[in-house]
Amino acid sequence: MVDDATLRKILLDTRTIAVVGCSKDPLKEAHRVPAYLQANGYRIIPVNPTADTILGETAFKSLDDIREPYDLVEIFRPSEHVPPFVDQALRGPAKTVWMQTGISNDEAARKAEAAGRIVVQDRCMRTEHMRLLGGLPGS
Repeated sequence: MVDDATLRKILLDTRTIAVVGCSKDPLKEAHRVPAYLQANGYRIIPVNPTADTILGETAFKSLDDIREPYDLVEIFRPSEHVPPFVDQALRGPAKTVWMQTGISNDEAARKAEAAGRIVVQDRCMRTEHMRLLGGLPGS
């Protein structure tokens, strides 16, 4: 379990977030959470094989297709689908893998941690940002 000091450091050190499963649908949390993060100063790189752009940013088919640095991978996919995305994340520059509320995969988490990544499971990045950094709730 990641403590509040570590969560705060992640949120303060992160600038660019690759969002796996970022949704085109503004009613879905996989759109609303990245939109909130974008409104609070983070650069969002959407990863969605069915989209060209989301939140005004070019969408990528996979993490492997991103050719620019990113600090964190945020995953909005069912828990059983997490391992291949963690494998992709381990080939990339992200220091942190964050699985949203309701998403966890202990085997993938152990693999990422063994590779030196910080892993957050079953936590909402928007909720933690608001709680720890006082973000803009209406964003």
